[in-house]
Amino acid sequence: MYHTDRGIEELEKRRGEEEVTLAWLADKLRSFVDANPDFETAVERFATYLARDDEDDFED
Repeated sequence: MYHTDRGIEELEKRRGEEEVTLAWLADKLRSFVDANPDFETAVERFATYLARDDEDDFED
């Protein structure tokens, strides 16, 4: 199990029944990066992955 799996499992357990908008998620990601600038690259890659999830090519 990856360390991140624990956080994902906690998220699912605590908030799995909630519905959120992508605007809410984007706001939370911005707040997270503001508080944790060292994670800017990882958050940018994650957001790009989510934005392009329906595309075949994730290289860009």
